[in-house]
Amino acid sequence: MIRRTNSFDTLKIGTLCSLLLAGTAWADAQSDYAEHCASCHGENRLGGVGPALIPETLKRMRGPRVASVIAEGRTATQMPAFSHELDALQIEELAGWLKSPLETDPEWGETDIMASRTLDEDYTPVDAPAWDSDPMNITLAVETGDHHVSVLDGDTFEVLDRFETPFAVHGGPKFSPDGRYVFIMSRDGWVQKYDIWALKQVGRIRAGLNSRNIAMSGDGKWVAVANYLPNSLTLLSTKDLSVAKVIDIKSKKGVPSRVSAVYQAPPRESFVLALKDVPEIWEVFYGDNPPQFGLGHDFRIEGQFKNPNSFPVRKITTPDYLDDFFFDQSYEYVMGASRDGKGGQVIDLVIGQKVADLDLPGMPHLGSGITWRRGDTTVMATPHLTDGTVSVIDMETWETVKRIKTEGPGFFMRSHENSPYVWADVFFGPNKDAMHVIDKQSLEIVKTLRPAPGKTVAHVEFTKDGRHALVSIWEDDGAVIVYDAQTLEEVRRLPMRKPSGKYNVWNKITFSEGTSH
Repeated sequence: MIRRTNSFDTLKIGTLCSLLLAGTAWADAQSDYAEHCASCHGENRLGGVGPALIPETLKRMRGPRVASVIAEGRTATQMPAFSHELDALQIEELAGWLKSPLETDPEWGETDIMASRTLDEDYTPVDAPAWDSDPMNITLAVETGDHHVSVLDGDTFEVLDRFETPFAVHGGPKFSPDGRYVFIMSRDGWVQKYDIWALKQVGRIRAGLNSRNIAMSGDGKWVAVANYLPNSLTLLSTKDLSVAKVIDIKSKKGVPSRVSAVYQAPPRESFVLALKDVPEIWEVFYGDNPPQFGLGHDFRIEGQFKNPNSFPVRKITTPDYLDDFFFDQSYEYVMGASRDGKGGQVIDLVIGQKVADLDLPGMPHLGSGITWRRGDTTVMATPHLTDGTVSVIDMETWETVKRIKTEGPGFFMRSHENSPYVWADVFFGPNKDAMHVIDKQSLEIVKTLRPAPGKTVAHVEFTKDGRHALVSIWEDDGAVIVYDAQTLEEVRRLPMRKPSGKYNVWNKITFSEGTSH
């Protein structure tokens, strides 16, 4: 943690508030930004060498934290300290201005996106992997402490490479169907293509200004980027990172909306979008043959099939806002929930309407939901962001089978078809150092692991065969812990800089049971 200097502590809050309310404070802050910050972060605060400095990208950093970074810099990055160039009041004013909204919504269309694209001149494709590991058992570990990814051999856990990513990776990397390439997205819209065989970056492009996540098409030809700012969906060619299409997100009534998330639905040859601001879900098709649709229900298709790069859009009205999704195994049904709601709903994509309600209080995190066979049925389980509960739902009846009481709200769940257990973290609250291991059949917690007392322990990924489970100590001086997935004994610790998600190639490209899709 960065400590604030005494000059910050002695600053009178009343005086500061008065100054911040005055127009001169903003004017002075803008002048200081132009002199000290614009060369890295862009004249319009939308990013350059450094990340965008706008409320959408700074929302997790409170004002004092922003001020501390300005004053003292950020270790292991190119962000310098400015406490010698700016006094305490100037820094507070600048931090306040950076947290203020932009005067106008910026545009970021196809021309801007393509102008940002860079392809690495020293990258040369290879005919075979430059290493001897099993290419299907490679695992990527995202290290948010210094914005890198470690490439791990899933058998030996040797680090094959450690490469730099864009600032603040978000939403989970996506692999090409053959597992060779991975696409990684940052909060400020940069998409990076990396060749795992060659252990080389291929290139980068900025697909949006504030983005949520990416999805890979089932045929591996397209990457869809969900954007908050601007309100758009950007479709990129995976071959060369060129723009295939930018779709403005407006409801049937013309109301703009942010895109909360985008997911692929491989059997339907489509992307499905969760919208933040309108009660609709969208389906964007990339294939030539549209799936069957029901008749007489409230949806609209805009665009033409079999028209190259048309990407026709289907807009489905929903009874409530849905900004988090989970699919059944057939990809016919979407289980959705609103971050502000007290439950969920099931939408049938064939007929385009709600067919069931879900009893899911406590803000379910459906994006981390998983499924497995329990007896003669399939169940789905999800953690909750505001309730210490894991909900288990029967995928045939949509009824809640059980609510498993945990030691606090969780964020991630994982399992594997070869494991008898589900792993669920306790990401929020005083028991953030706990990791629950739950029996798939009895739905009882069989063990609670505490590998780093007092520290955040979160996110599990399995190796290809399910023999090992990898757990993050989500701290700057953290580690990835390798567990024997059967005995639950620790095997090894790999020191890392605030490791967050881990992603195994085989589990992700095969949609392995127990993996969030």
